[in-house]
Amino acid sequence: MKRIIKIPGLARRMACWLYEGLLMSAVVFIAGYLFGTLSQTRNAMDNRHALQAFLFVIFGIYFVWFWSRGQTLAMKTWHITVLDQSGEPITQARALLRYLLCWLWFLPPLALVTPFKLSGLESVVSVLGWVALWALLSYLHPQQQFWHDALAGTQLVSTPT
Repeated sequence: MKRIIKIPGLARRMACWLYEGLLMSAVVFIAGYLFGTLSQTRNAMDNRHALQAFLFVIFGIYFVWFWSRGQTLAMKTWHITVLDQSGEPITQARALLRYLLCWLWFLPPLALVTPFKLSGLESVVSVLGWVALWALLSYLHPQQQFWHDALAGTQLVSTPT
């Protein structure tokens, strides 16, 4: 007998996404403090590219570790689990692929900031507009998955409460 998997609705997935962002602020604070202490950085603009690369790696470690175990802290709160297309837990390699593809939420609008010399407000509007569009594009997928999940061969499913 085939197991029926219920995909969480867009509102619940986006609520989880926002909560994840809130939790990530603590990760950024701790990682930034650690980086600043270890690199003896006195000014926030010094070593900013190194800090960005460091945070990229720290985020990758966080997400790959949690996703390969099924859920991040925010996903546990919203009763969402990430699985592969066959309904099995994802491997660390697939979690890494999913992490890299998740940057599709931010990189396209951020790539416009420098060449078009966008102001801070214009940058925020372009990122928020892209995030909304990218989320709504999930309605074009047959199972209404986010496109980074479809490309990574993963799916978000409702966890029984």
